[in-house]
Amino acid sequence: MRVLLVEDTWDVSDAISASFARVGIACDIAASVGDAQDHLAVQRYDVLVLDINLPDGLGTTILHDLRRGGDATPVLILTAQFSIDDRVSALNDGADDYLVKPFDLRELEARVRALARRDQSQKGTEIQVGGLVFDAAARSLRIGGRGVAMTRRELALLGILIGNRGKVLSKERLYDGLFSFDDSDVGLNAVELYIARLRKKIAGSGTAIETLRGLGYRFDATG
Repeated sequence: MRVLLVEDTWDVSDAISASFARVGIACDIAASVGDAQDHLAVQRYDVLVLDINLPDGLGTTILHDLRRGGDATPVLILTAQFSIDDRVSALNDGADDYLVKPFDLRELEARVRALARRDQSQKGTEIQVGGLVFDAAARSLRIGGRGVAMTRRELALLGILIGNRGKVLSKERLYDGLFSFDDSDVGLNAVELYIARLRKKIAGSGTAIETLRGLGYRFDATG
């Protein structure tokens, strides 16, 4: 999953980004409306987290632009404004959720994951495919009832593949979901490394990651 965080308070944005990184969520940070628009012009995101008050305008400007352009990317608003009118206004403007500052980072992570699941029409946190049971919230994988040790990026990759089960995903699409702009030193071939690792770990689970030359990868049950 890749998230754009639009927040101009650096200690807040750094704490959120570090929290996301620990659980395998790639996070880009924009400190202004202009920065956010530049990011959105070149990158697709699974969820946007927007602060309202920014140095060059309001985060709701970004929200309005997205919705006017027909972009339905889930948006969570961060706000220090407590009034019911402010919250209702944000939701009516097209926000999918909001969180009032100060907040617990665990709640923010849970809300972001919930928005991503909603966008993929997934209701629960546990997903079973073949003999494999994946839980993104618990950051766990079980095969045949037994836990499998996974790194955060292996879990993130599996989450992307399961969320797009049966679809062909290009190497570039997987890379974008695993790494942020801060990971620019990581090459595209890193995807192949993680695919190879993941194949070994899900062997015997009744699932497979198929390579389609020149197109990408497809995950599905083998039965």
